[in-house]
Amino acid sequence: MIEVPFPALSDTPDTEGVVATWFVTDGQTVTKDQLIAEVQVDKASAEVPAPAAGTVHLFVPEEAVVPQGKVIARIDT
Repeated sequence: MIEVPFPALSDTPDTEGVVATWFVTDGQTVTKDQLIAEVQVDKASAEVPAPAAGTVHLFVPEEAVVPQGKVIARIDT
């Protein structure tokens, strides 16, 4: 099991962002480095690749506001 955190896109503590888009669905099989989400904070955005191959489990819906570092998904390898 590998946790996928919301990436740190800002140096400001307690910064929150949103999961703008999931490119995968809950329970989908993914490959390592496959893009699984796009996240945004203020004026910055980033794509989130899968850190490993396996089955992805999504923990937050699209447009959910979450703090940087919060686990947004898990990959069961």
